[in-house]
Amino acid sequence: MADVLLEGRDLVKHYPVKKGLLQRTVGWVRAVDGISFTIERGRTLSLVGESGAGKTTTAKAVLLQEKPTSGTIFFEGQDLNLLSRAQLKREYRPRLGSVQQNPWSSMDPRMKVRDVVAEPLVVNTKQSKQQLRSRVAELLEEVGLNPELSENYPHEFSGGQRQRIAVARAMALNPSLVVLDEPVSALDVSIRAQIMNLLKDLQGQYNLSYLVIAHNLATVRYMSHTVAIMYLGKIVEYGEGENLFLQPLHPYTKALISASMLTLPEDEEKGVKQVILSGEMPSPMNPPPGCRFHTRCTEAMPECSQTVPELRDVGGGHKVACNRV
Repeated sequence: MADVLLEGRDLVKHYPVKKGLLQRTVGWVRAVDGISFTIERGRTLSLVGESGAGKTTTAKAVLLQEKPTSGTIFFEGQDLNLLSRAQLKREYRPRLGSVQQNPWSSMDPRMKVRDVVAEPLVVNTKQSKQQLRSRVAELLEEVGLNPELSENYPHEFSGGQRQRIAVARAMALNPSLVVLDEPVSALDVSIRAQIMNLLKDLQGQYNLSYLVIAHNLATVRYMSHTVAIMYLGKIVEYGEGENLFLQPLHPYTKALISASMLTLPEDEEKGVKQVILSGEMPSPMNPPPGCRFHTRCTEAMPECSQTVPELRDVGGGHKVACNRV
């Protein structure tokens, strides 16, 4: 049986839209609208989709930066809703790490690197200065940086080096789960593979679980064990990474893969056509009825504007929410 580290069950996050002097609620932004997922120990789940799909909101809920409107997050079988603030601070938060998209804005430019990396240790543990220095040196070595550089400031490092510093900080408390929000998208192409390989090496060494937020499918395919495709607050396809890329079932997944990979002449000979989406994602404040993707879907049927497709297993843990499948 799979060793599930974290499970999100029926997660919902709606934001009120207020107007007027009295700030009356006139509507709701349905950022995340009833999604479920699991992250197994030592494995990577990637959330994929366009901006506004709900990926980052889901990550914020996992990191406790946003409180879900409803639904439950379980960590090692424990319902986080049942834990007090003190218990969350003591038992859950130290088990998490996070690496943000932009290595330039994710750390205080006035802090030396030693203080940037040591910050989680200072906040969550009681260690002497010598212990902190020793741990910082150890962490910098683990991510491929010279510990002697700990006296430097972030602006003295390249983008790739700064992201290594961010990874070192995320690893400071020996987390079980690390949330990676577009961890390589702001880096030069030549550096991306180095950071991805570093993350995979650390995962193998420490049996880490990753929640990856990304839109670059090449990154997702290389990093992921499981992939969830999100559209307008819903998961529309979910499955093992390589199987999902080789046999996409939802029209939206097909379009994302098509857009990320150039159609080759030999593909055209086999009848593989590029799928091009029309229009833009509707507002999460007023999502379309029925299947939320039907307004842009090249395979839509009349019933798609009325019937909400359920996310169902079509075999081998591959799930899809589509009226055609």
